Parts: sequence; structure tokens; C-alpha cells
Amino acid sequence: MTSSSPTPMPFPHFHYRDVSLGIGTLWTHLMFPLWFWIGGQEVQVSASHQHFHPHSIKIPGDITLGGLFPIHARGPHGLPCGELKKEKGIHRMEAMLYTLDQINSDPELLPNITLGARILDTCSRDTYALEQSLTFVQALIQKDTSDIRCSSGEPPIIRKPERVVAVIGASASSVSIMVANILRLFEIPQVSYASTAPELSDNNRYDFFSRVVPPDSYQAQAMLDIVKALGWNYVSTLASEGNYGESGVEAFMQISREAGGVCIAQSVKIPREPTSGEFDKIIKRLMETSNARGVIIFANEDDIKRVLEAAERANLTGHFLFVGSDSWGAKSSPITELEDVAEGAVTILPKRASIDGFDQYFMSRSLQNNRRNIWFAEFWEDDFRCKLTRPGIKLDPDKKKCTGNERIGRDSSYEQEGKVQFVIDAVYAVAHALHNMHQDLCPGSFGVCSNMDPVEGRLLLNYIRAVNFNGSAGTSVVFNENGDAPGRYDIFQFQMTNHSHPGYHVIGQWTNNLRLNVEEMQWSGGDKSVPESICSFPCKPGERKKMVKGVPCCWHCELCDGYQYQLDEFTCETCPSDMRPTLNRTTCHPTPIIKLEWNSPWALVPTSIALLGILATSAVVITFIRFNDTPIVRASGRELSYVLLTGIFLIYLMTFLMIAEPGVVVCAFRRLLLGLGMAITYSAMLTKTNRIYRIFEQGKRSVTPPKFISPASQLIITFILISVQVLGVFVSFAVVPPHTIIDYEELRPPNPDLARGILKCDMSDLSIICCLSYSIVLMVTCTVYAVKSRGVPETFNEAKPIGFTMYTTCIVWLAFVPIFFGTAQSTEKMFIQTATLTVSMSLSASVSLGMLYLPKVYVIVFHPEQNVQKRKRSFKAVVQVARLSQKSLTEKQNGEMKIEPDRTQ
Repeated sequence: MTSSSPTPMPFPHFHYRDVSLGIGTLWTHLMFPLWFWIGGQEVQVSASHQHFHPHSIKIPGDITLGGLFPIHARGPHGLPCGELKKEKGIHRMEAMLYTLDQINSDPELLPNITLGARILDTCSRDTYALEQSLTFVQALIQKDTSDIRCSSGEPPIIRKPERVVAVIGASASSVSIMVANILRLFEIPQVSYASTAPELSDNNRYDFFSRVVPPDSYQAQAMLDIVKALGWNYVSTLASEGNYGESGVEAFMQISREAGGVCIAQSVKIPREPTSGEFDKIIKRLMETSNARGVIIFANEDDIKRVLEAAERANLTGHFLFVGSDSWGAKSSPITELEDVAEGAVTILPKRASIDGFDQYFMSRSLQNNRRNIWFAEFWEDDFRCKLTRPGIKLDPDKKKCTGNERIGRDSSYEQEGKVQFVIDAVYAVAHALHNMHQDLCPGSFGVCSNMDPVEGRLLLNYIRAVNFNGSAGTSVVFNENGDAPGRYDIFQFQMTNHSHPGYHVIGQWTNNLRLNVEEMQWSGGDKSVPESICSFPCKPGERKKMVKGVPCCWHCELCDGYQYQLDEFTCETCPSDMRPTLNRTTCHPTPIIKLEWNSPWALVPTSIALLGILATSAVVITFIRFNDTPIVRASGRELSYVLLTGIFLIYLMTFLMIAEPGVVVCAFRRLLLGLGMAITYSAMLTKTNRIYRIFEQGKRSVTPPKFISPASQLIITFILISVQVLGVFVSFAVVPPHTIIDYEELRPPNPDLARGILKCDMSDLSIICCLSYSIVLMVTCTVYAVKSRGVPETFNEAKPIGFTMYTTCIVWLAFVPIFFGTAQSTEKMFIQTATLTVSMSLSASVSLGMLYLPKVYVIVFHPEQNVQKRKRSFKAVVQVARLSQKSLTEKQNGEMKIEPDRTQ
């Protein structure tokens, strides 16, 4: 064949419709191979590829179907094809041949019409599959051959390629997408038996694509349901680069985001051409989130095998819990010699059934009766691990020679590949569509009529989408408006131990909802308990979840501390002031209420002192009453002494009121007597010291005695001073009536177990000081007069003892103030302050009692001879003594002389 012009071949002209071609389509057209018959020889002109493997199987027929199968794996660098794929390649391709035989022998389906086929090897590579699939569209391209002449000058006889009306395939989603883009341009329907990428459901982009397997959106939903049923909420995803893997993972992630409850720890993509060590890096990356043991894997079986190998190298057997898509399914090839790593893997596969007819067909295949399969010899060598002899090729001494008498299933293991059923259903779907089309377009005709020559692609697509028949597994084969099959899946688990038949076992199914038999599942080592794949373990009672930003399944557990309890799983709330959290901090319960008990050391010491004081005071009173008319009792001022002793008695009595259980009555008496006893005592002392001071001061100026020095006057003055205290107390009663409170703040330490509510009278520290303030004023005034009267001779009345009493009392109360207010932050504040107050009051009363009255009682009881009447002094004698004392003091200050006081008067 020669060309009359050196000009290149023109671009193909599309006679059936106008097509707008982009740059990508122009490139595709440049790749078109041309088939010529010259001298009876078929010649292929293609600049696209040269390769070792045969290209296609041709089955003659009235109507030709295309077939795309991954007969070989992806080849290493520089080569399009690699090793033979026995299951996904040969099994599936033979399933199409088997189905064609069944249809062609069926008198009811397409009678008098023979289906043929052109079957191509995709070599598991999308670009290579695209080149191969251009074979299907050659018949639709008009070629200008006017400039082509034979050597004789005659026009060449060009064989017209067979017209492919529909294509069965492909297997991988990436391949189907690549092929679908070219087939839709020529309106050739495509029915896949294994491509599940959700992207292919887009009826606008892939309008001529249909499939008998459900899309990965259904599969992703089923896998998400499995993850949730196992109680996992933190998983990683692993996808092979390409449409199938990436779109499957994307569907899973999108559905999990919409449904909630499952988070993605890592989303790892396996490169299309992985470098050395790539899979080890992938395992290392997955281990960065080691809690995410569950791995959702959308990958081809080659990548699955390499992932398992890398996990085994990393000594992580049993760590990862794989949930595999239908590309893993129930295949044995990805897990061969890696069973320990794959143990427990849960896989999913569109619901299928083993086709007994195909088993009988395939196991009867031999080198003699299966010559139409150009790859069968290669399969034979691989399956039986032998070598066929070929002319000119030396036999490898390490391999045995094939005899040809081997039998599949007898001399080699055989298990029907999982997608065989779907290959059969895909071919039958096209056959039923053609049958229905033939009945409508060619009624009563035998064979293909003119209305079906050629078969219009879009019309055939409508018939394909409308089919509804029982498939090879007994389930209906139907398509929705996007060309998708309904979702029906079997759930498998690969089990090894505790089972009579190690391998894949059905543990459930999914048809729009999941039915999973968890009790039939077993994991690494035969363990029946479901392992965990969670980001964070559930928080303990009393702990709240603090979420990790951007990862809703991960959280940190924070203890509800202090007085907080767990309101809900995310919130800690503070207990009310009268309550404290329970031990597990899930709720609050009332805070125990306490009061100062009589048996407490804080009560025993003050009450003991007060009791002794009361006994001593009673003894003094009894003694004074008994010796009421004796000179010592009369000289001490009987009237004021009894008033003063009453005040001292009330001071001691106050200790018991301060410790008694608070109540309205007790609180009223506390407020009344707290300052009253001291007011009575110091009012009487102040009256005495004031009387002495006025007498001696008056004696220095004149012989006229001062006013109001009689006993009656002294009592009136004392009661006037006392009435001020009483009036103030009753005013406070009117403003704030006495009542009890439970103070929950005073004893509320950081540890809530030690928290207590304190039952006490409603008297603050300030109110206590206010009750005592008037008594303190009396005490200070009395002290001032005692200081001023310090020059009075010792033989005159009680000036000096009262002075010492007031000095000591001031010291006691000066010590009281820092102790009382310094314990404000103590956890035992009430006890310390009560004890401090009562002891201070008892000490001040004891000082008064001891210095003023015990010496007199001592003389009265033990030295009655001293308790006699002495010469009565007149006011003139007092004046004389006062003047002598003043003169003596003056001379002493001048240093002239020292005069002893006259003690004879």
C-alpha cells in the first residue's frame, strides 16, 4: 500500500452528529489506530504503543459487544502490562465468554441472532485502556481513502471494522471513567461489572454509563454503618490514587461528616506509581494516630497486599483493623502469605452467589477446548506452575513442563471470583435490552433487521436502563435513572482461628440498613471481644469532655473540681451554696450541718474555766452575804460590790450561752448578755474609781465634799451607765430580731468533703464588736481614772487594786483582738473565735474577781481578827491626807525630802 500524497491522514469526520472537540479529544483522535486489509493481511497503524501481550479476543457474531478486563496487572516502569491476574482477569473474562455461549444457545433470548465480542486487556491502567478502547469506535469514523492507491493503481480494499454496539466493563473505576469519556462521544452504551466510584453516578457527565454493581456511595454508607456498629468513632482512610479509591474515600468522609459520630484521623493516598519504601511511610503515618486502629481501605488488591506486607515488616500484626471495600471483597490474592496481618479484616462485597454453571464450564476448560482465549496458555502456566514448550524457546530447567493433562480444580486450587456473577448480569442486561429492542423494531423478523442496522446507541441505552429481570444470583437486575444498581452487600470477615474452615465468613448483610452478627465475629488470636478504635476513652463519672478543636470525636477529660458536679457530658456546674458534690461528682447533696458540741476541746476548756469562775464568784457572794455587816464588806462598798459580782457572774455565764445550740431564745440572750455582764462590771468599777478620784481631787481644793458620793448615788450612776448598754441591745432587737442562720461559707475549704454548714446565731464579727464596744469604752475610762488615782494612799479604799485589775484586763483584751480577727480564714474559725471570746471574757472576770475580792475573802475567812472596826475618818481627815500627799509629791519632785504617808489615821 502506498500513499499518493505525503500529507498526513485527516482528522476523522463524524457523520452522525456534530461534536465539539477540545484539545483532549483532538489528542485522542490522533491516537486512533487504522485497520487496513492489503493483500489479505491485517495491518494496524498506531504510534501509541508497542507491547508484548496479544491485544484482543475476537468472537464473530451478528451483533458485537465490546469487553474490557484487567487480564494483566499494571506493568513496571516502561512497560504497560505486568503479571497475569488469574481471578480478576481470566475468571471475569471467561465469564463473559460463558455468558455469550449461554445466550447464543438460548432459543428464547435473541433467537436467530448471534452475539459476538471484541475483548481487550486493560492491563489495569487507565491510559492503556483508553488506547485499547479506541478499537471500539473505529467503525464509527469515516476515513478519506481517496488518496490511497495500491501499486497497481487500483483503490485498496479496506475492511470495515466490526461495529461494537455496547461495551461490557471496565473493572477499575479509573479505567471506566477514562473509557466512558470516549464512548459517550460515539454514543456507545457501557455496562460495568465492577466500577463503583460515586463519580460515575453523574448522569450529565457519564450519561452512557451503567453498572450492575451499586456505587460506592452505598458501599461507603454500609462501611460507615459497620464502623458504628462496632463502636468505633476514630478511623483512618487509605485510598489508591485514582477515581475508585479517592471517590470512595471521599464518599465515606462526606457521609460520616453528615451523619456525625465518626472522625477521620488520617486520610492517606497511595500514589499511582509508589516509590520504594512508600508503604512503610504510609504505615508510619497511620501510627501517628495509633488510637485509630480502624482503617477504611479503598484500594486495588496490589496496594492492599503491599500495605499488609508493610504492616508485617513494622511488627504491627493484629494492630490495624481493616474495613475493606469490594476491591478487597473475598479475594485470596491480597492476603496470600499475609493471613496473620489480615486476620479480623471486615470486607464488603455486593451480594453475590456462586454460579455453579460457570464452575462447571471453567473447570472443564483446557488448552485444547479453549483456543479462543488467547491468554489461556499464560493462565495455564501460572495456575499449574509449569512451562509450555514453544518452538525456539528453551525450557527453564527450574520449572516443570506442562503436560496439557492438568485439570483446573483438581491439580490447582480454584474458587470462583467474586465479580463473575456481575459480569454475567452485565452481559445479560445488554442481551435483554437488545432482545426487547428487536421485538419493538423488528417484529416477526428473523435476525437483525434494517431498523437495527446499525443499532442506535441512545435508543439501546434507553432499553438497557429499562430492563428488569432475575439475574444469575436470583436477584433482580434493574437500573435507576443514573444507571446504578441497588445496594445489596454481603459483609465478610477473614477468620483464621477457632474455625474449621479458615477464610472469609459471612457475618452480615446490608440492604439499605445493616444486619451484623457481632457475636460471630472474631479478631486477632481468636478474640471475641470487639477491639476499640476510638480517639478518646469515655470520661469517668464526674469528668467533663473538653473537645479537641476541629476533631469532634476527640476530647480531654477534665475533672469537675472544687464544688462542681457534672451537669452533662460537656459541662461542670457549681453546686448550690448549701450543697456539695457527691464522691463521683455526678450530683450534689446537702452539706452536713454542725455546731459547737459540748464535748469539743474548743468547748471543754472555756466551760471548765467558766465553771470554776462561777463557783468562785458564788463563794465570794456567799461569803459577802454571810459577813455582810463586817467592816471589810462595808468598807468595799456592799451595794456596788454585789452589782459588780453580778456582772462577773454574767460574764462567766455567757460562756455557756455561746456554746449552747443556737436558737431564737439562745441568740437573744447571747446578744443581751454578751456586753451586759461586762457593762455591769465596768460600770461599777468606773463608778468606784470616779468616786475616789473626785473625793481626793476635791480634798485638794476645799473641805467641802463632792456631790453624788453616797451609796445610793453610786447605784444610780451605775444603773444609768448599764441602761445605755441595755437600751442599745433592745434597739438592735427591733432593727434585727434575733434568729439563727446556717453559714455555709465559713467552713467551705477547697476539699468539698470537708465542707460543713455551721448553725449559729446571726451575729457577725462586727456585731460582736459592737456589743462589746460600750464595755470597752467603760473599761478604757475606768483605766484612765485608775491611772489618775494611782497617787492615793494604799490604805484608802480600792484604788490600787482596781488600777491593777484594769491594766491586766486591757492586756487580756489587747491579746484577744489579733487572735479573734487573725483566725478569719481558718477552717475552724467559729470554734477558735468562740473559744477566744469566752476565755478572754472569763479571764477578765477572773482578774476582777481575783484582785478585788479574793484578798478580802481571804482575810474574812482566814484572818477574822483583821476584820475589825477602825477609827472612822471624817472628810476633814481625808482632806488633810490629800494635802499632805500633794505636798509630799511636790517635794519629792523637787528633790528636797521624802515624806512617808501617815498610816496612823
